[in-house]
Amino acid sequence: MEHESLNNWIWDGLYYHPHLFGGLMLTAALLGLSTGYFGGIGVPSLPHLWSDVGIFQKKKRGKKRVRVYMDGCFDLMHYGHANALRQAKALGDELVVGVVSDEEIVANKGPPVLTMEERLALVSGLKWVDEVIPNAPYAITEQFMKSLFNEHKIDYIIHGDDPCLLPDGTDAYALAKKAGRYKQIKRTEGVSSTDIVGRILLLLKDAKRNDSLLNGEHQESISEDARVSQFLPTSRRIVQFSNAKGPDPNARIVYIDGAFDLFHAGHVEILKRARQLGDFLLVGLHTDYIVSEHRGKHHPIMHLHERSLSVLACRYVDEVIIGAPWEVSKDMVCKIFS
Repeated sequence: MEHESLNNWIWDGLYYHPHLFGGLMLTAALLGLSTGYFGGIGVPSLPHLWSDVGIFQKKKRGKKRVRVYMDGCFDLMHYGHANALRQAKALGDELVVGVVSDEEIVANKGPPVLTMEERLALVSGLKWVDEVIPNAPYAITEQFMKSLFNEHKIDYIIHGDDPCLLPDGTDAYALAKKAGRYKQIKRTEGVSSTDIVGRILLLLKDAKRNDSLLNGEHQESISEDARVSQFLPTSRRIVQFSNAKGPDPNARIVYIDGAFDLFHAGHVEILKRARQLGDFLLVGLHTDYIVSEHRGKHHPIMHLHERSLSVLACRYVDEVIIGAPWEVSKDMVCKIFS
């Protein structure tokens, strides 16, 4: 009866005070005492106790999601911006993007071409972006860095390998580097917002030159090389931007085509609406020749593969046709959707 009474007492203790009795059993195990020491009490062996009662099981915790932050002006959004954010996302699980305010851009670089609303729409429309912080500062100040770490739960601050200097010559990311919370990505060569503005200015200058020639005035000719893109397309880059999957067997496929030159907020909106009409959005990109034929010889400003990457980076796009025909024929439809 003593054994039975003690046995009941122990099991009552396990039920009502599991942590206390768990500690006693762990102590016994550490001292090398067998559960047989309790002679006939009927206490189960430690492994059995762990699996059934769960006293010593570690609480399973989900892996902490790494949140990374990257900021920028993102003026005249192009595939270089998209590739930077793609690389940033690869360094974590969630990407938070800060869009620098108009005032900060003016103070540090000069007036932006696009408004804050347009730039926000473009950044939010990228497939790798999870959250957006509007009106971010140009430099990572101590106050803003604390806000990123404490309020937005940011683990690392990301920037490209190109230097980002303030007007006084100091590093805009010096504090993040000092805190040991900075990571770096490679800059995408061959394109920049400055380069795109240059192309636009050359287009306007060339158009003015042609008008002058029609009026019998002499103007210095513009080298065709000045308009040649420095972008070198590779299959690897296209794969990096692609969703790498086709439509499901019963998916409703939506097709839309266009030039999508100088990808902008209006493009994001129309692609969003097109995607809402079905399950899979296929976008056709017209060749440079077709665009030039219909819009004038100075177009497009961005070349076919540049435009393709900009469209592929949009979160609403599933696949693109690089060099789609102008007319959507029955034969084309059969080839696409077969």
